[in-house]
Amino acid sequence: MTATCPYSPEDGARPPECDDRKSAELVSRKLVVGPEARVIGGFGLVRELLRSNLTRQAGVGADGEVVPDPTYTSVFFLDGDAHKRKRQAISQFFTPKAISTRYRVVMEETSDQLLGRLQAKGRGRLDEMSFELAVTVAAQIVGLTESDQSAMAKRIQATLVGVRLPQMAWWQKPFGRVLTLAHGLRFQIMDVGPAVKARRAEPRIDVISQLIEEGYSEQGILIECLTYAVAGMVTTREFIVMAAWHLFENDPLRERFLQAGEAEQIAILEEIMRIDPVVNVIARRTTSDADLADGSVEQGELLVLNLREANVDEAMVGECPHMLDPDRAKRRKINSYLSFGDGAHRCPGAQIALNETRVFLDRLLRVPGIRLQRRPDLDWTAELLSYELRNAVVVCDRP
Repeated sequence: MTATCPYSPEDGARPPECDDRKSAELVSRKLVVGPEARVIGGFGLVRELLRSNLTRQAGVGADGEVVPDPTYTSVFFLDGDAHKRKRQAISQFFTPKAISTRYRVVMEETSDQLLGRLQAKGRGRLDEMSFELAVTVAAQIVGLTESDQSAMAKRIQATLVGVRLPQMAWWQKPFGRVLTLAHGLRFQIMDVGPAVKARRAEPRIDVISQLIEEGYSEQGILIECLTYAVAGMVTTREFIVMAAWHLFENDPLRERFLQAGEAEQIAILEEIMRIDPVVNVIARRTTSDADLADGSVEQGELLVLNLREANVDEAMVGECPHMLDPDRAKRRKINSYLSFGDGAHRCPGAQIALNETRVFLDRLLRVPGIRLQRRPDLDWTAELLSYELRNAVVVCDRP
């Protein structure tokens, strides 16, 4: 399947065939940026800012006046030397070698178990299967391996009520806090505590073992585990469902995916992620004035870097930027889009997310009689400024 652009400048407005995005209309309605922020969407300037040292984190929990203690702060909320040191410390968990030698077998075995249950029942929900897969793989990286993975996935899902607290009505927040505390305590007792105990007795190659070595308290380890849950497990779940949706509804693309080797399958997934990224924007606060190749910034500005808009910047990605074209990156000589960020804060788990998505979908689409019976419900998570996909049902032939 090679995309052919039906548009020419003489045609005027682009025809609908040029837009393969599934989440764009929702994001255009729901993504709201405050008037104090400056939105930047050009590919060149967004990438330059992400790669520079001219900004610091300004997302949820990262734009306060008090500088956090880097010793006990997640790598996701650090900048500068503290971020560099902690990033280097965790890099061993995200290397190609780690994926091939430690995580690939987990991806394959978990996918086979999930699809075995699917075939036995004849139907299943993509968001539930993808979340259990994402949790199981991330658990290997973090070290949450001393409890039942399927049950842990449900407990982690329950703890995520905490990210919705800022959007709750005043009368709902007390109940939300109690629920968040209760679910967090259950996750601590059932999953984090046993993992910490096992690794104090016998350290392993995972995040919890490293945190113990660095002197983290159990509360600090719990917060780190929950941060990984939001940053990795949740986003991977959404992308697996989004990629499956595209492949189920595009017969030539699905056929090409099934016939392709691993590298080409990854390229297809990256192109899907380009037009329907899970992470839409990244907030940054500038630390100094600067004149850059593609624009300028002033010290103290709150910048909202629009990754979704940058990924469809026609000056970078070429004509029909909203069209799904797996050959685009190779043709345009683009090494990487911005769906996983860029620079020092580029998502460390990007290749893990792409590989587990590839492994699962390659197996899913080969299940006899597999078909999408019900499209996913497309909703919005204001706390994460991201879409979420629920209730997609697939059915297949039963043995």
